[in-house]
Amino acid sequence: MDKKNALRAGTLAAGTTLMMLLMSSPALAVARDDGDDPGPGLSVAETLGIFVGIPLVLFLVIAGLVMALDKSRKPETGHDVNVRAKA
Repeated sequence: MDKKNALRAGTLAAGTTLMMLLMSSPALAVARDDGDDPGPGLSVAETLGIFVGIPLVLFLVIAGLVMALDKSRKPETGHDVNVRAKA
């Protein structure tokens, strides 16, 4: 009985997906809009610099600032200063 329900659900999902793909209109990326004036394309190096290099540098700068400005220093004795042992 479980196989029958699974087959029915799979068929319904596949049919729905197929109908949505067939009924959707194309993206019309070829047709130009009014006022559309694209500039020259980016090279591979420019693309990698903008979308990989700049975010990586920003991450490293922020991480470095956080580590450099961290005020919580561990005690040099290795023991917690707030804990008092009673004999």
